[in-house]
Amino acid sequence: MKLLTFKGGVHPPEKKLTEHEKIQRAPLPEKVVVMMAQHAGAPAKPVVQVGQQVKTGQVIGEPQGPISAYVHSPVTGTVVNVAKVNSVVHGMAVEAVTIEVTGEDEWELLPKMDWDKASKEELVERIKQAGIVGLGGAMFPTHVKLSPPKPVDTLIINGAECEPYLTIDHRVMLEMSEDILLGIEITKRILGVKDVYIGIESNKKDAIEKLEREWNGKVKVAALKTKYPQGAEKQLIKAITGKEVPSGGLPSDVGVVVQNVSTMIAIKEAVIDGKPLIERGLTLTGEGVRQRGNWWVRIGAPISWVIEKLGNGLVEGYEQIKVLMGGPMMGIPVPNLDTPILKGNNGITVVPDQVRKSTNCIRCSYCVHVCPMNLQPYLLDLLSRKKKYDEAAAIGLLDCIECGSCTYICPANVEHVKSIKLAKKVYRTLRGGKK
Repeated sequence: MKLLTFKGGVHPPEKKLTEHEKIQRAPLPEKVVVMMAQHAGAPAKPVVQVGQQVKTGQVIGEPQGPISAYVHSPVTGTVVNVAKVNSVVHGMAVEAVTIEVTGEDEWELLPKMDWDKASKEELVERIKQAGIVGLGGAMFPTHVKLSPPKPVDTLIINGAECEPYLTIDHRVMLEMSEDILLGIEITKRILGVKDVYIGIESNKKDAIEKLEREWNGKVKVAALKTKYPQGAEKQLIKAITGKEVPSGGLPSDVGVVVQNVSTMIAIKEAVIDGKPLIERGLTLTGEGVRQRGNWWVRIGAPISWVIEKLGNGLVEGYEQIKVLMGGPMMGIPVPNLDTPILKGNNGITVVPDQVRKSTNCIRCSYCVHVCPMNLQPYLLDLLSRKKKYDEAAAIGLLDCIECGSCTYICPANVEHVKSIKLAKKVYRTLRGGKK
């Protein structure tokens, strides 16, 4: 079997501790905190008030602007607070709706539709109404992504799941292949593409064999080399098609749209079942949690509840524990465990917090060799720390995908990504938000 790949990247220890754990459905939490900013673009506007009764699936936030998304109540209950709360993802306070659960689900579903008879515009509008965003982590509104500015001829489904520890995408491919295929057929109808691929890393051989057997050529299964960040959009396109997205460009510039496997399930549920995006699959894992597994969890459930209720609490004996929203490579450290689950939150990873002591860069060039974007991370880090943002931009600052390969491989423990992320934020602010 020929394995497709890209130049650069690293291979951290995989530690797929939950790859054989079937997805379980979590019980309802007692309370949810639903962020209005859990998608790229403008935050949604709350349309409910304190004291209001809401049903599961009811709209509680309406999109603002062309790049935004609907937000729905993930539970049936009473709105007890509408206020700003701190967001570790956005680094600032954003509006959120807090709902206390009053009982089992009373659903407010979207009307069912005959997807194979519906127009492209009707299908895209349904996906918008359902509040679907990219479930691989980027949280870009899916209805926008399925309306590319240029014609496309190829759809790539991302089943790589290259993050160490995380296994939820692996499990949905094994357990929900029919739903994924239905989501692909709907997406294919919207885009009008002929070529559809699903990229899966070789460490998921059972998923590769299952989909090749069950899908019988309806989707081309591309076996990928197990390497991080194989699941990054541009790297996935390069590995499967050989095409290179230009600097500052979009996948549509090379005729491609990329979607995550879990997003396909959400599309199927929205179009065929009338179900808005109110829950998602995630992996709870790491050496620091007692019970690991893969779960369907309601959006807005506090991470503290997930760890205690589903993971049976933290493991004792570690001096310090790091809780990450996501995996160890690109995951965001969570300083407050009351932080709620977001639409793009594909995992909670709990690991011992190992203090990395940085020393001076020794110009070994390891970071250059592993950078999947062919950048010079050591130089970007230096220019970023010296606040020479224009010079950093000139050598590819905005092309960095923040994968962390440079930080992982660095023998001096230089945290390139931390300085580069800050520099990108400052540069965009100075340029009036332009990319």
